Amino acid sequence: MGVSEGRSGNSLDKSGDAIREMFAGVAPRYDLLNRLLSARRDVAWRRAAVRDLGLGPGARVLDLCCGTGDQALTLAAAGYRVTAGDFCLPMLTRAEPKYASAGARRPRGLAADTLQLPFADGGFDGATVSFGLRNLADLDDGLAEIARCLRPGGHVAFLEFALPRSRPLRAAYLLYFTRVLPWIGARVSNRGSAYRYLPQSAVAFPQRNALLVRMASAGLEGGRWRDLTGGIVVLYTAAKEERA
Repeated sequence: MGVSEGRSGNSLDKSGDAIREMFAGVAPRYDLLNRLLSARRDVAWRRAAVRDLGLGPGARVLDLCCGTGDQALTLAAAGYRVTAGDFCLPMLTRAEPKYASAGARRPRGLAADTLQLPFADGGFDGATVSFGLRNLADLDDGLAEIARCLRPGGHVAFLEFALPRSRPLRAAYLLYFTRVLPWIGARVSNRGSAYRYLPQSAVAFPQRNALLVRMASAGLEGGRWRDLTGGIVVLYTAAKEERA
């Protein structure tokens, strides 16, 4: 998760088929490993994204690369009307029972490729992507598609892995991220390669100001980032440019 990632020049295989197959393979243990490998911090990260999205109750929000639905459910619990899309059907299948438990606030799940979204221009007030931007075959095209689907002034909140800025913390984290995490992943999941891909793709992905530049080029302006959990995760926010 070789095809290069947009203009970043890395050689990880991010072709649609490769990413779809990888996530289909990890789907059965995806939630377990998320909680285990993050020490349950992923729950707090998703809540932070919802808070920073900053929209009013009833806003129409698009959650992309939705996986097994945790971010979509967190959005729905905050009172948003949520459409959740992913192009990996086994992940969507795992999300559906969770959505059913949400009652009247149930997210609407559907198969959707972030690079070719099946939505009209300006149909949403906000959009989120949690740990999925780095998996896109073309980051810039994906950001442009997200912006297209937002109304002028619509908000985005993106979560993505990053390297801590503190040198001592970065060194310790790289040891965990590149050695311990893949070791655990290989023993809990039958797709250990996915947990080697994860740190490789995170290290290669544009971080902090570099990602804000790419977001601005897609029409997502006024971008800000803030570190979570010592900077192992970064939360990015911005808004679609207003029409003149």
